[in-house]
Amino acid sequence: MRVALVASVLMILTSTARAETVNLYAAGSLRAALTDVARAFEAENGGKIRVETTFGASGLLRERIEKGEPAHVFASANTGHPKRLSEKGLTSSAMRVFARNELCALVRPGLEVTPETLLDVMLRPDVRVGTSTPKADPSGDYAFQLFAKAEALKPGAKQKLEEKSLQLTGGPNSPKGPEGMTVYAWVMTTDQADLFLTYCTNAVLAKKDAPELSIVSIPDEINVGADYGLVVLKNAPPGAQALTDYILSEKGQKVLADYGFGRGN
Repeated sequence: MRVALVASVLMILTSTARAETVNLYAAGSLRAALTDVARAFEAENGGKIRVETTFGASGLLRERIEKGEPAHVFASANTGHPKRLSEKGLTSSAMRVFARNELCALVRPGLEVTPETLLDVMLRPDVRVGTSTPKADPSGDYAFQLFAKAEALKPGAKQKLEEKSLQLTGGPNSPKGPEGMTVYAWVMTTDQADLFLTYCTNAVLAKKDAPELSIVSIPDEINVGADYGLVVLKNAPPGAQALTDYILSEKGQKVLADYGFGRGN
């Protein structure tokens, strides 16, 4: 009996030792969706490939990869950061757009906002508008693109919105909030902003944590679409391409769609 037990343990240890590890670096907005995709991918491969996930602001992750961190697959909330890695010769595959997103407004209780009044409300001096941090986090870049588009509807809006915006998340020194709560729900429930511009997928997760919050759609005239780019890094193990293919497959795309992401190409 004891011999059989020892043999079983040795088999498990040997199997674990043989498992290939793929390091997936991905945008924070993908945490829930790609965690599920990674676990499903591992199950389909019978434990032969293990996925280690690291989530954060895409710009900060790109900087870490440039400094030599051992990422194998990079899933960014924009296409610019993967393209920059390609230009530096750090990738082994062409970039693919694997998901799409867009911005929504997350609104505190008591603040009356509709899609039609959103821009006017954001411009009010008494309304605090929160965003993520541009350059570090693409969500912040998209918010500032929205401000630029607002200029065509209301001259002077771009400067006013940029000056009043509070960059509360996604930066190198931004607080993360408590465990078990999205940072966006935490920002809103701790009264750091009256209205926060974030991905619609993030807004849905925040509302699950804090049902009292409202989600307001952004009118097409000022909304900004987000294309998410996926790339394999140089010197990645074979499992990295297999994971990438799985994310792009019907099974991977279904998981992403279940979390509110649009399809890639």
